[in-house]
Amino acid sequence: MTILYSLISRGKTVLAEFTFTSGNFPTITRLLLGKIQTDRDVKMSYVYDQYIFHYICSDHILYLCMCDDPQSTKRRIPFNFLEDVRQRFVNMYGDASRTAIAFAMNAEFAPILQNQMELFNNPAADQFAQVHQKLDDVKNVMVQNIEMVLERGEKLELLVDKTDRLNATAFTFEKSSRKLKEAMFWKKVKVYLILFLVISFVVFVITWAACGADFSKCSAEDDDGK
Repeated sequence: MTILYSLISRGKTVLAEFTFTSGNFPTITRLLLGKIQTDRDVKMSYVYDQYIFHYICSDHILYLCMCDDPQSTKRRIPFNFLEDVRQRFVNMYGDASRTAIAFAMNAEFAPILQNQMELFNNPAADQFAQVHQKLDDVKNVMVQNIEMVLERGEKLELLVDKTDRLNATAFTFEKSSRKLKEAMFWKKVKVYLILFLVISFVVFVITWAACGADFSKCSAEDDDGK
């Protein structure tokens, strides 16, 4: 289980985020932000494909992270990560987050998200969490499939996004194949050209050695023969 992405928001307003990877999960996250109720403190998880989103709401601020193993039972780590991030964020910004504009804290807090993600992705993090457990037992945290909270149009939007990414991948592969084929063709031409020049040079050297620099020997032999 690896924490790949983390985000802090007030409603739909993203205040800070960081990711170790690429994908369409920012799109999924933006859809989720419109569905999550932040008027009460809660912790929950959503499954999407091979990923699972964990989040906690506290004082109308949402703290969310994405992991790459929805089958993992080690939810203690991501929730401890979120609680650690929450405490750091509150200590740094306090009530400023209530009125901050989008990404107002990103430049300063994104490196903190990165450091804490690296820390909690360390295999020793689970042992540390068991000794210094800061959250209540998370075994009873509700886990839902993300499709259950999305409207039909939003599901289609994600499907179209997946299709676009597949088409883009196919186009990139075709373009790369064409470039490779052209590169192989010119490489072959270059080899033939070099081979032709080498053979020509060898023929010239042999002729020069046999006939002399001004080809006078060969001319004399021709005259004698006549």
